[in-house]
Amino acid sequence: MTERPIYLDYQATTPTDPRVVEAMLPYFTEKFGNPGSATHAYGREAERAIETARGQLAALIGAEPREIVFTSGATESNNLAIKGAAHFHRTQAREQDFRDHVVTVAAEHKCVLEAAKALEPDGFRVTFLGVDGDGIVDPEAVRRVVDDRTAIVSVMAANNEIGVIQPLKEIAAICRAAGALFHTDAAQAIGKISFNVSELGIDLASISGHKMYGPKGIGALYVRRRPRARIARLIDGGGQERGLRSGTLPTPLIVGIGAAAAIAQAEMTQESIRLTHLRRRLLSRIEKLVPGIQLNGDPERRLPGNLNLSFPGVNAAELMENCPGVAVSSGSACSSAELEPSYVLRALGFSDERAAASIRVGLGRMTTEADIDRAADLLAAAWRGLLTAPDEKAQA
Repeated sequence: MTERPIYLDYQATTPTDPRVVEAMLPYFTEKFGNPGSATHAYGREAERAIETARGQLAALIGAEPREIVFTSGATESNNLAIKGAAHFHRTQAREQDFRDHVVTVAAEHKCVLEAAKALEPDGFRVTFLGVDGDGIVDPEAVRRVVDDRTAIVSVMAANNEIGVIQPLKEIAAICRAAGALFHTDAAQAIGKISFNVSELGIDLASISGHKMYGPKGIGALYVRRRPRARIARLIDGGGQERGLRSGTLPTPLIVGIGAAAAIAQAEMTQESIRLTHLRRRLLSRIEKLVPGIQLNGDPERRLPGNLNLSFPGVNAAELMENCPGVAVSSGSACSSAELEPSYVLRALGFSDERAAASIRVGLGRMTTEADIDRAADLLAAAWRGLLTAPDEKAQA
């Protein structure tokens, strides 16, 4: 049997924690009731499990359980937040003075950018802010563009490619003063770093189960109740989830995201310390093995388990092909099929050459020191092999 590569792509997805799988299993078999069937024991059993999970997820982010709306994942949550806020303002105001302005950032996840662009044909104005050379949004840049026509501002908590953590609290205060809703795509942050919606002043936050060792196909949108963040629904149906997201609730998946949240709340602090140590160990080792390697994004204000590195003189796609023993990526899993250099790195002002030479390395719960050392050696060997290959061909 061929040895599987070392997995270092934890920003793309995480393995479901075995404890999460154990919690989910009964709800596929003997506890299979529809939570909407409140007239009998099977339905009530499922409903209780869902409310337990809602409480677990709420506790992780400092919210009230009733502020958690379950969705299929962060992409749906982002669409519900951005489009829902925009359309609510349109229906609640006169055409001539409704809030028709949306603000986001050029380095956001593709689903946020596309959701914002999809509003333009409906008459909404969209402002795409830039970032500095480290990938950070300047709160003053937000202040300059937010006005009394701004419906919602969306800035991700932690970038999915370069791992940088944004100044959410400062941006949230600016939005609150202007009467605009503040949304954050927190899929990469929740369960990995401290994230409290009340302390940060967040109105809407998107959550993904499979980014925090839970199952794929489940996520949530935090929707603030006081002061209330009002959004319009995108899906019509039976009125589940406070009427914001109709559809039969997937009890096993919801139990899974709840269990993942509870584990994260108990273990996140120590896990963050361990991953920061591993990240620094990997960077130190690979800097010695690959002269001229460049770290992309702020060196400290980043997720504990993220590195984004530019390898000099090579193409990232060729590097990864030449290094089958390590599973990494060149950027977002949603954009990995594209041949263009990362739009996130270009937003930082990088040349196409540097962006095309960059890989994302994601460390996680199952990563060991031995994995780190071996991965650094393999990546360095692959890089050296690509640099010497042209000379060998010329001699032949």
